[in-house]
Amino acid sequence: MKFYIATDHAGIELKDYTVELLKEKGHEVVDLGPFSKDRVDYPDYAHEVALNVLKESSAQGILICGSGIGMSMAANRHAGIRAALCHDAYTATVARGHNDANILCFGERIVGKGVAESILDAWIAGSFDGGRHCGRIEKIEIQ
Repeated sequence: MKFYIATDHAGIELKDYTVELLKEKGHEVVDLGPFSKDRVDYPDYAHEVALNVLKESSAQGILICGSGIGMSMAANRHAGIRAALCHDAYTATVARGHNDANILCFGERIVGKGVAESILDAWIAGSFDGGRHCGRIEKIEIQ
């Protein structure tokens, strides 16, 4: 699986851990930064990941900030993006299965490395269930 990943200054450590973990698990990772703890604006990075996921529909996105909230809000401004803020493996499983989420968001100040790994494993193992969920996904895209 291919992932585009980015953070802001509040998620650097967990982003770097996540990049290495995904590579160890055999996934392709495109790290869009930032690469230092200098203060940056999270929407800039959320938009970059969202645009790349929209261009390459088979890819997934990962956005990390302090809480994950700002990143998910910014990414979800893009039609066709379904960014899900996940705090555990269950929310990651449901986001993929019921909501066909294509960007995973979480917060460095909320989840530790062990929980982040379980979230990633659930995300990777998951897929859209389709069926009754299809009509609901269509209703998300308000024109």
